[in-house]
Amino acid sequence: MMPSGRMHLGHKTVVDQLVWYQRELGVKVYIPIADLEAYHARGMDLEEAHDLAVREYILNYAALGLDLDPERCEVYLQSERKTVQRMALLLAGRLTWNAIKNTYGFSGDTSMGHAFAPIVQAADILHPQELEGPHRVLVPVGVDQDPHLRLTRDVAEKEGLVKPASTYHRFMTGLTGGKMSSSKPKTAIFLTDPPEEVERKVWSAKTGGGATLEEHREKGGNPDECVVYELMVYHLADRLGEGELRKLREKCREGEVACGECKELVARELKALLRELQEARERAREELPDLLSQHEDAPPAPEDW
Repeated sequence: MMPSGRMHLGHKTVVDQLVWYQRELGVKVYIPIADLEAYHARGMDLEEAHDLAVREYILNYAALGLDLDPERCEVYLQSERKTVQRMALLLAGRLTWNAIKNTYGFSGDTSMGHAFAPIVQAADILHPQELEGPHRVLVPVGVDQDPHLRLTRDVAEKEGLVKPASTYHRFMTGLTGGKMSSSKPKTAIFLTDPPEEVERKVWSAKTGGGATLEEHREKGGNPDECVVYELMVYHLADRLGEGELRKLREKCREGEVACGECKELVARELKALLRELQEARERAREELPDLLSQHEDAPPAPEDW
């Protein structure tokens, strides 16, 4: 993951997936912190990237239930993992500038650091095979990340490694109807939002209801186009129960439940969820002293190398 902003509910869906893989399938999880990519692609200071990664992301990963025991999960910085750096340099010999340019649309004025970042990411994906021998690696990503996987699968075969597999999750719809984004606060509910902010955002969220209450009662709503219902499906299903979700869906379609009732329910449950998450973060903060101090030993910025 590239530390680029505050963690929101869209990011949580990926962590929920990782937790399930770890608990139910017993797999080992690798979490590369793409600090070099953040430096070259976003102009972010390395120390700032380390601090943000640990305090905003890793703490939340632990709070959401990911077991960060080194035997079950490895969290590392690209700038410090020598095996990744070595593999990236080897993989670079298998790729041409045209292959990188055609995959990512880089122009002639793209910095070499930015252009090299995808090769480092390919090394992130493949280096578990160098550590543990050839085996299938699974990478859960959004569909916009598919070019990374295609490039990695091509280069893996050239290196005699097993091609990585991938799953593609849906993007959560933003509160205003577009994509949920860290750079657009009005579209997202952040995991560190205070209760009053969560309530305000839920009440302003786009719904699939009628233009008026009378129209909604007469014609019913469309839960498939409702951000509030999507919040229930993605994040409150365990709390509400699948049966209750189905009932709400049918009541919405029949106009028997108003949008305000659903918003009140979602606001209440989300506030409780994020309150529990805050408590879990505090416990994780006490249990992860090594990770929390990791950014203090940050390597020098590239201009100082």
